[in-house]
Amino acid sequence: MKNAVVLDRDTLGQDVNLSRLSALFTHCDIYALTGAAQVIERCQGAQVIITNKVQLSRAVLSQLPELKLIAVAATGTNNIDLEAAEALAITVINVQGYAGPSVAQHAFSLLLQLTNQAQQYQAFIKDGLWQKSPFFCNLDYPMFELAGKKFGLVGFGSLGQATAKLAQAFGMKLLIAERPGATTIREERVSFEQMLQHADIVSLHCPQTQETEQLINRDSLKLMKSSALLINTARGGLINEPDLVAALINGDIAGAALDVLSTEPPTGGNCLLDYQGANLVITPHIAWASVEARQRLVDLLTAKIATHLTDI
Repeated sequence: MKNAVVLDRDTLGQDVNLSRLSALFTHCDIYALTGAAQVIERCQGAQVIITNKVQLSRAVLSQLPELKLIAVAATGTNNIDLEAAEALAITVINVQGYAGPSVAQHAFSLLLQLTNQAQQYQAFIKDGLWQKSPFFCNLDYPMFELAGKKFGLVGFGSLGQATAKLAQAFGMKLLIAERPGATTIREERVSFEQMLQHADIVSLHCPQTQETEQLINRDSLKLMKSSALLINTARGGLINEPDLVAALINGDIAGAALDVLSTEPPTGGNCLLDYQGANLVITPHIAWASVEARQRLVDLLTAKIATHLTDI
């Protein structure tokens, strides 16, 4: 008898199908969301926990003696105490490779909002100003072509590579940054500093680690062209947010478009949300979240869980 619990189904959306996942188990409880005080009670008797963002600490795991497998419905496993899980013989699995097309598409959606001045022209029409125009169009907000521009990438895994293909389709030249601080530069890459100095667009696709935390800061922003644009669909902690606000205000860079912030949701306020200048676009961590990507995530996780059930 194999029992499972899904702790935060709503983080996957109501428009994805979990029937194949739940069919793996004799019994599967599915909860929309689970608060910290509810975790232990809801997981009692379960051999498998499926979660996206619920925190599973040593204190929690030690009170779940039947637990054998934690399946994280995401790539990151930072919400799980991995050392505790290993000590308690609990296997932890995650999912990778599900969001490439979605993230790449959203990165370019953000970029095109900046280069095509989409927000400004939307407001122009909404305010009734087109109707008052003396001629057929409006040129108040200059637009720029991507063809011929240099597209800098920080991180060249599956997400970076998917985004790079779109950049090339737009006729852009790739500048793939070597890891910051590297003493040798791999073939077809440039140093992190060279990329910052020459790129017209800098797009972040690397994980957040001790080495990359606040990688984009006052010093790195000063290296960028004043006409450059910054895109972040990776992790909010890659950017020193007050430094970015200052760079946008001072014209150190031309604009930024972000899908992630340092704290999510930003319930305690955020300097970037307070700024909200015309050269800044923010979306609420949705780059990964196309319907197709979310269903792909569930299907891939289902397949991985199935391979581990024989060991439970």
